[in-house]
Amino acid sequence: MQLRDALDDYKRHAGDGTRFPGERRTVSGRFSGGGGRLVHVGDDGELRDFGYPLSGRTGLVRSRIGLAVGDEVTWLDEADTTQRYVGDTALVETVHETPRATVTRHDATLGDAHVTRASVEFGEDAPGEGAEVADGADVDDEAALDPADASLVVYARFAPDGRDDRVGQLRYDDAVEVYHADEHDFLASATGFADLRGQLPATFPELLDDDPTDLPRDRDGDRYEEERLSGEVIADVPFAEGVATVATLLTDQAETDREAARERLDALFADLDSVDALADAAAAALPAVPESAPARESVVADLRVLSLLAAPSGLRIAGPDFDPYYEHSGGYGYTWFRDDAEISGFLLGAADAVGVDLDDWHARSARMYVATQRPDGSWPHRVWPRNGALAPGWANARIEDGPDVDYQADQTGSVVAYLSEARAAGVDVDGLDATLVAALAGLDRTLEPDGRPVVCQNAWEDSAGRFTHTAATFLEAYSELGRHGEGLAVDALDDPDAVPGAASLPEDLAAHARDRAREVYDALDDLWVPERGCYAVCETLDGGIDDRLDSATLALAAAHRSFDALGAVDDERLDRLVSHVETVVDGLSHESDDIAGLIRYEGDGWRRADQLSEKVWTVSTAWGANACAELAALLAAHDDPRAAKMTARARDLFAHVSPGGSLCEPTTYLPEQFFDDGTPDSATPLGWPHAIRLATVALLDEELPQFADRAAADDD
Repeated sequence: MQLRDALDDYKRHAGDGTRFPGERRTVSGRFSGGGGRLVHVGDDGELRDFGYPLSGRTGLVRSRIGLAVGDEVTWLDEADTTQRYVGDTALVETVHETPRATVTRHDATLGDAHVTRASVEFGEDAPGEGAEVADGADVDDEAALDPADASLVVYARFAPDGRDDRVGQLRYDDAVEVYHADEHDFLASATGFADLRGQLPATFPELLDDDPTDLPRDRDGDRYEEERLSGEVIADVPFAEGVATVATLLTDQAETDREAARERLDALFADLDSVDALADAAAAALPAVPESAPARESVVADLRVLSLLAAPSGLRIAGPDFDPYYEHSGGYGYTWFRDDAEISGFLLGAADAVGVDLDDWHARSARMYVATQRPDGSWPHRVWPRNGALAPGWANARIEDGPDVDYQADQTGSVVAYLSEARAAGVDVDGLDATLVAALAGLDRTLEPDGRPVVCQNAWEDSAGRFTHTAATFLEAYSELGRHGEGLAVDALDDPDAVPGAASLPEDLAAHARDRAREVYDALDDLWVPERGCYAVCETLDGGIDDRLDSATLALAAAHRSFDALGAVDDERLDRLVSHVETVVDGLSHESDDIAGLIRYEGDGWRRADQLSEKVWTVSTAWGANACAELAALLAAHDDPRAAKMTARARDLFAHVSPGGSLCEPTTYLPEQFFDDGTPDSATPLGWPHAIRLATVALLDEELPQFADRAAADDD
């Protein structure tokens, strides 16, 4: 997103009650992607690239597609449209009903290329003598055209290297190349160009005008330089037998020269000459889901989203970055190790249950977690997913000089838990054992003598204290290391003295992890609030107890289930867990005429806009469903009859985020948040709740099917 676009959106949406001005929203429309490029196909048909964090290439920042008949252009974003995914793929079909014709588009992103195939079908008002144009004026004999003479108009603005200035163009018969320095972006047509022109970006007077600027503009004969000195192009693309196909390709000239790029485009046009060919190519980028998979529609959607958000490295962005100027958020187009490792863990636990092969995904994830670990055994706040390099953030105290308060210890806990499980599942990458040993030393250094983690930032990244959620991640990390750490030894490190605390670790690391898990388990009693029947959010910086309800504390359910595999969770703790989960779910439940789900925590004021109450979050709602299911499985293992009721609660919450639920968009996407009037908001789709949803499907189907009928009976 360029600043010009942010200012244009600000003009259009300033003062809106549910839209934050200056953002590039993805709450409608669908994404196509794979191999690092991520293209948003708006529900009006506009194309925009969101893949910079995944590939380092900016690509398309604006676009518009129209149907030209004679001198009249009907822009497809002004037509009535419907949109869907084709089958299980990320091929997007958008049907535009214009006054003159139906235009059916298929958009597929394949590696660094995006292909748009548009077919046109004229109805009774096809151009010709007596036909009517969109504005109602008659077409005279001279202007009468055959439908074959219509063309597709493509307006595209590229920002190579993230620049909208100092950009140039190179022209070819069937392609145009837009470049700044390293990044070279191509627009090409299978049928060539009937016309091609350039256009300069919005001018200073246009930017300062109170009204937004409609693009593209008419050709300005006085501005000869605009033909070549900008990233904006307008192309007329002829139809051949009712079909026009265009493609964009993002390249780095150090890797792909222009001859190779043009050959790639030619090959795409030759190989992808039908909708079936596009669908087959798009399907190859996603894992196959068997027809017998439980909640198959949901599973397909979740795997599609998690694939779209992943870089070739295996690391994922949290969600498409709708606010790159940090006007209303801290950005989303980065990898957080909390989110990413949680997603990896959910996928690891669900893959067999839903019948998908994700071995390659897990190998890539583990490899990148090994590569991005810091020398002290921790992981940084957030990184660029394309290469693991440090990304902008505000919780890098362990890199800076100073106290550790601005450090998110739960991120390290989440990675340790996943890597321990992955090691046990057979994931084998170089350096894995050394990474776990260093991480164990890092966990120990951030565990206080009382058995709880140090003061640090919370999961929501908006406060500091000693949090229950952080303690839950430590309990799970130590428990999983204790379960699966046999064979780990300090000598896995090349130089134990180089990792703080590693040289003093005992010989039996698995037993040490089990002891630490017991310490954390016991220390959680310090955070129990008997008056509310729940665990507190945290111990505050002044030593007090913040007893508000927080959905992040639902992590206790899964953490205790991990601990239970080491030695039985006692009856008192089971009672407290049941009370806690019920109290949090009941206390955070929020319902309006349009939505129902869980808010994030009591008193949450973020991105409320004009709404007076807290907003519902899909992460919190999915987490509630998963926590109820995890607790149900734990209760079932103890032959506790409360398992059936907890399963019923899990299914109730799960329904809100399932396809058809009030928090699941018709696209099958889970936005981060919702306003009470049903307006989705913030990052869409957000990867974390999609992974939780997938894991909950597997948990309910594989481990709790015996309670399905009883849960239904309880509902009746």
